[in-house]
Amino acid sequence: MSDSGSHGTSVLLAFLLGGVVGAGVALMFAPRSGEETRKRIKEMAEDVKERSTEYVGEVKEKVTQGFEKGKEAISSSLEKGKEAITEKKSALSAAIEAGKEAFREEKEKLKNA
Repeated sequence: MSDSGSHGTSVLLAFLLGGVVGAGVALMFAPRSGEETRKRIKEMAEDVKERSTEYVGEVKEKVTQGFEKGKEAISSSLEKGKEAITEKKSALSAAIEAGKEAFREEKEKLKNA
């Protein structure tokens, strides 16, 4: 994940945590009975847990997709690199053979002269 993506994730988690804490404090000071307050806190905790689970699932999916894209890009780059090396190797081999042939021809010309 990129630096900005990691920072964004941290900000979002801090925001969610702040919201949960603020809501919990508001419930504690609300003019309701203890039983009703506890019920609302429990409902809120369940809601936060559900949302957090969904968020973690989404983040996990995005990270997995990012890794897959990166893996594909690396694989593609490696394949292109292999192709380039094969082409350069073929060109170099052809140049060496041409040089050897030119040397043989010149050697023959000197023998015959």
